[in-house]
Amino acid sequence: MPDDTIIEGPLYEKRKKVYPQSVHGPVRRIKWIIVGLTLAIFYLLPFVRWDRGPGLPSQAVLADLPSRRFYFFFIEIWPQEVYYFTGLLILAAMILFLMNAVAGRLWCGYLCWQTVWTDMFLAVERWAEGDRRERMLADKRGWTLAGVGRAALKHVVWLVIAMATGVAFILYFADAPTLLKELVTLQAPSLAYTWVGILTFTTFIFAAYAREQVCIYMCPWPRIQAALTDEWALNVTYRRDRGDPRMSVKKAEHARGIGNPAGDCVDCRQCAFVCPTGVDIRDGIQLGCIQCGLCIDACNNIMREIGRPTGLIAYDTDINVARHREGKPPIYRVIRPRTMIYAVVIALVSGIMVYKLATRSTMDVNVLHDRNPLFVQLSDGGVRNAYTVRLLNKGAERSFTLSVSGVPGATVHIAGVEPRADGSLIVDVGQDQTREIRLSVQVEPAQLPKASVHMRIELKDDATGETAAARDNFIPGDQ
Repeated sequence: MPDDTIIEGPLYEKRKKVYPQSVHGPVRRIKWIIVGLTLAIFYLLPFVRWDRGPGLPSQAVLADLPSRRFYFFFIEIWPQEVYYFTGLLILAAMILFLMNAVAGRLWCGYLCWQTVWTDMFLAVERWAEGDRRERMLADKRGWTLAGVGRAALKHVVWLVIAMATGVAFILYFADAPTLLKELVTLQAPSLAYTWVGILTFTTFIFAAYAREQVCIYMCPWPRIQAALTDEWALNVTYRRDRGDPRMSVKKAEHARGIGNPAGDCVDCRQCAFVCPTGVDIRDGIQLGCIQCGLCIDACNNIMREIGRPTGLIAYDTDINVARHREGKPPIYRVIRPRTMIYAVVIALVSGIMVYKLATRSTMDVNVLHDRNPLFVQLSDGGVRNAYTVRLLNKGAERSFTLSVSGVPGATVHIAGVEPRADGSLIVDVGQDQTREIRLSVQVEPAQLPKASVHMRIELKDDATGETAAARDNFIPGDQ
């Protein structure tokens, strides 16, 4: 079969149960390290504390929906700063594209939550019911008392993990210790139990039963990835030039002894047995291959046992596949226009976000002109415009001086706020709060402008000198 052959199959076929076999090796160790780190972060991060001062939540990572805030250690994101999330989405996409350009479905094989949770559920399954051979024999024997006991134990542990996943997820939306105590004592809101139930169910189904079906049929990334990759991307590859023709060890030794060609592949099928999606990598690039690299460990172990060089299955590029056939040395090109573009976009977006965070203001002001009526004609001929002004304080409790400019001769009044002796208007805003005020701007008849004029409303923190401003129009009425 040619190296570039793509295996085609039906759009959907009846599922054949996959029995992934355990394997040991460098790739498997890397995957276990990643599984441990990612799960530790997910389950423990809600309990990490971060002191933000009195009156503010002390949870390091918190999506505080009632207060409309998102906290990430020293960063606090307000609803008006949704562009930070836009930047994060762009970064996530570019990093995913870069990973794909360098090493194919690296995300799928090592970091995707479906892969991580499936690895954990498979580990439980092997612990309770044994490895591939034992599970296949148990299924052939059918139900036995011992088999039912092992299956029950497996499902109980699976359910505990799925429930812990659901609980951990909702802990990111409220104070974790408090909500966990409420969940255990059955005092949590019904919405919390609803979401725990939904997430428990989906985690259990996806990691325990759907598994490779999620990757093959539900996830869109394999199809998108195929359009983004190129011939320089590293992918898990069976080196056909070295492996074929396939035959047993004895037949290969005999063939070599009489001068006939013999490949290193002994057709043991260990590469297919360890695959979590049931793919035989020797058939070429396939939609089901998540590029996890477990077949590399399996093949290398066999090669060492029979005294042949390792690397029959390895990360390699399409360019090198062709070069191997021609007897040329491999070449690699990680730095190329595609990867450079992704890296530049990542650096640019990251730089913009860091700059915005470093220079972000801790105060803001928004103004909305009354629409009905646009102005009020006073009995003396003067005109008054009214505005709704929202003040945002992203720091400690403080007082702001509010001033209006751009309208000559204007008299400014804030409902409920008395001017000080010097005529300044001081507005107090609590820590990490917003305050809405009613502002009126009045102009005497002699000083009325001929047409609508731009007006600047400025907010100043006299203690720090920090300012924020907003613009609107003053409408002089019917001239």
